[in-house]
Amino acid sequence: MTAQDTFLARAGWADAERTALAGDASARAYQRLTKQTASAILMIDPTGDTGLFQSLAEYLVAHGLSAPRILAADTQNGLLLLEDLGDALFARLAIEQPSLEPVLYRTAAEVLARLHRLPPPADLPRATPVMLAQATDLAFDWYAARAGHDVPQAAKTEAMDALLAALEAHAGAPSVTMLRDFHAENLLWLPDREGSARAGLLDFQDAMLGHSPYDLVSLLQDARRDVPQTIAEDTTAHFLTLTGHDPDQFSAAAATLGAQRNLRILGVFTRLCISAGKSHYIDLIPRVWTHLQDNLRHPALADLAEKLLPLLPSPEISTLERLKSQCPTRKP
Repeated sequence: MTAQDTFLARAGWADAERTALAGDASARAYQRLTKQTASAILMIDPTGDTGLFQSLAEYLVAHGLSAPRILAADTQNGLLLLEDLGDALFARLAIEQPSLEPVLYRTAAEVLARLHRLPPPADLPRATPVMLAQATDLAFDWYAARAGHDVPQAAKTEAMDALLAALEAHAGAPSVTMLRDFHAENLLWLPDREGSARAGLLDFQDAMLGHSPYDLVSLLQDARRDVPQTIAEDTTAHFLTLTGHDPDQFSAAAATLGAQRNLRILGVFTRLCISAGKSHYIDLIPRVWTHLQDNLRHPALADLAEKLLPLLPSPEISTLERLKSQCPTRKP
């Protein structure tokens, strides 16, 4: 009997029917278990790193937010049995029911406003300006380099120093829980619940102590779908009303964190293609590039834009094809 079989037998789900679900950018796998009228989700993490997911899920649920409840756990073997929150992804509903899209995004903003009022969990890693700036090396070492555009070390250092200066000026000391992968494909609509609990939360195990604009930027500068400008503006205004942030300061912080985030994503998506055979991530790079350009147009980032833009190739078709040509032949 495998570790999974033993785990499910102990949890009372040995006879359940199993259906594989789409995974995410990590190595984790998911299965929906069904028996009679009941269902649950089995999370399988080959790294065995489920402890943080469990503790964060319990923290979020305890504060009235809709993370999946933990039904059973075997952290030694990287197994969690989770509450099944359904299939009503925000990304799908926004397409199928366009009139619902403003409500979905406002609800997501309400999740963040509520989360930021809570005392963060203890011992979260800190998203300091130094850590955030250093994380963008992927844009140079993977995206630019693999596109055939080698960046001199001195120029790379100068650009990253400019980003660090912007982060220190506009997104200094981390103070709120930052979920990091907060976007429409990680949110589920739960209309039978109330308020911010109507948004089911799926992916938060990489949470850090961070900055208030970061997850809103993740939501509205989505690498996977275009968020209409009217929705982005309405959602931002709703969040600012709920939190009381100064709009000008928030705008500068959001642009700075957006530039950091999108720089890192350029490298992450390239690495996922070349190292993990997930070539479809290359198709998302033009949208990420557009978000990066939008952020760099903010007056607060003039120095960063001047130093950074000459170093990165734009995602022309030839650039994208060059990246894909280095992707192993594996299932995306």
